[in-house]
Amino acid sequence: MSVVNLSAAVAATPMKLFSLPSLRAGLRWSLWGLFNALALYLVVALYAQQQLAFALLGLVVTGIASYVFISRRAYAHRYIYPALAGMLVFVIFPLLYTVGIGFTNYSGSNLLSFEQVQRYHLRQTYLAGERYAFSLHRDEAGELRLRVDKGERGVFVSAPLAGDAAGEPLALRAEREPGELGAALALREVIQRRAELEQWVLRGSDGELLRLYGLREVAAVKPLYRLLEGGDLLNTRSNERLEADHATGFYLDSHGNKVAPGFTVFAGTSNFAKVLTDPSIRGPFLEIFVWTVAFAGLTVLFTLAVGLVLASLLQWDLVRGKAFYRLMLILPYAVPAFISILVFRGLFNQNFGEINLLLNGLFGLRPDWFSDPTLARSMILMVNTWLGYPYMLLLCMGLLQAIPRDLYEASAMDGATPLDNLLKITLPLLIKPLAPLLIASFAFNFNNFVLITLLTRGGPDIIGATTPAGTTDLLVSYTYRIAFQDSGQNFALAAAIATLIFLVVGALAWLNLKLSKVKV
Repeated sequence: MSVVNLSAAVAATPMKLFSLPSLRAGLRWSLWGLFNALALYLVVALYAQQQLAFALLGLVVTGIASYVFISRRAYAHRYIYPALAGMLVFVIFPLLYTVGIGFTNYSGSNLLSFEQVQRYHLRQTYLAGERYAFSLHRDEAGELRLRVDKGERGVFVSAPLAGDAAGEPLALRAEREPGELGAALALREVIQRRAELEQWVLRGSDGELLRLYGLREVAAVKPLYRLLEGGDLLNTRSNERLEADHATGFYLDSHGNKVAPGFTVFAGTSNFAKVLTDPSIRGPFLEIFVWTVAFAGLTVLFTLAVGLVLASLLQWDLVRGKAFYRLMLILPYAVPAFISILVFRGLFNQNFGEINLLLNGLFGLRPDWFSDPTLARSMILMVNTWLGYPYMLLLCMGLLQAIPRDLYEASAMDGATPLDNLLKITLPLLIKPLAPLLIASFAFNFNNFVLITLLTRGGPDIIGATTPAGTTDLLVSYTYRIAFQDSGQNFALAAAIATLIFLVVGALAWLNLKLSKVKV
C-alpha cells in the first residue's frame, strides 16, 4: 500500500467512527434511557405515595414500550403502540379501576387506608399541661420555625416547618444564642398560617409534646390513643378500647358506635347485591333504567322521523329557496347545546315561561313541566328532538341524493302514493347505511348527561328512594348524583352501578349490531 493510500485510510477512519447511523443509534439509545429513567422515577414516586394501581400501570406501559421500541420482531407495532398505550391508560385502566372500586366500601366517610386512619388517631392529642408563649420566625434559609419560650426552663427553636405535617413531631432544640432567628413575624402572618400551624406537633428533648393553643401560645399535650396488638387502639383518657372492624371499615368503641374517619376495605359483591336486592335502590334503579332505554330509543326515533320528513321536503322539486331553508333548519345544530338547553329551561318555566303564558292565554292551561314526571319526560324528549333533528337532517339529505330517481318514476307509473315510496323505497334503502349512525346516536343519548343536568337536574325526585334518584334521571346522571351529590358520596355504589351500565350498554350495542346485521 502506498503512503498516499495509507494516509487517506487513516484520515477516513474518524469519519467512519462518527458516521450518521452511529449518531442516530446513539441518540436513539440516549432518548430510550432518558424515557425509562423518567418513567421509573414516576413509578417509584407513585409507589411511595401508596398509589399501587397507578404505579403498576406506569410499569406496564413503560415495559411494553421498551420491548416494542427495542425488539426487531415488534418493529411494526411501534407505529400503533402510542394509540394502544392511550387506550390502555384512558379506557381500559379507568374501566378496571372503576370495577375494582365497586368491590370496596370506598365513600366520603371511607376514603383513607387502614394505616392512614391509624396514624390519624395516633396523632390525636388532648391538653395535659402548661402553656407557653411562641413566635413565628424565618431562618437564614427562609424556612419557617417556631420559637417557644418556656420561661425558666429556657427558650427552644423547632426544626423547619417543612414536609408532611402528619409525619413525625418536629424536634425542639435549645436556642443557641439569643435572637438567632431574627425578628418575629407579624401576628397577621400567624393568623394567615393558623390552619397550617395547627397541624404540627412539637417534641421536646424530654419527650413533651406541644401543639398550637390560640394565636400566641402552644400547650403541652398527650397522645389520646395508644396502639395495641392487632391494630386496636386504647383511649388513654378513658381507658376505652377501639376495635378495628374490617367488615365495616371503622374503629368501633365499646358501645359499637363508629369512630370517624373510616378506612377502605374489600366489600365483595355487596354493592352489586344492594343494587339488585335492596327494594329502596332496586326500584329506582329499574325505573331509571327503563326510562333511559326509552329516552334513548324515542330520541333516535323522533329525530330520525323529523329529519327524514324535512329532508324529503327539501328534495321536492316544487320547493323554492332550498338553500335558505337548509340554512334555517340546520341552525339549531350550530348553537351550542348548553345554550339551547338553558333557553328552553326558561321557556318552560312554570310561572313565567313563554310556553305556559301562551297555553294559558289560549286554553287556560299552566302545565307543571318540572313537577309532574310525565310532563317532565315529555319536555325532555321535545327539547332533545329539537337539538338532534339537524344531525339526522344532514344524514338523510346526503343519503336521499344517492337514491336513483328512476325508482320513484317507476313507482309513480305504477300508481304508488308518497307513503308507498317512503315505506317501500326510501326507508329500505336508507336504513342499512343509517344503522351504525343510529346505534351511535342511541349510545350517545343513553349517556346524555348534559341535557338532564342543565334542564331538570333529574327531578322530580322518586319518592321512597334511599339514594338521590329522580324520575328524569338517566343512569349516568343517577350515578353522578350518588357519587358526588349524596351526603355520603358513595363512590363504591356508584362504581357498581357504572359497571352494570357498561354491561348493559355493551349488550345493547352488540344486540343492535346483530339485529342490523352490521359486521363487527
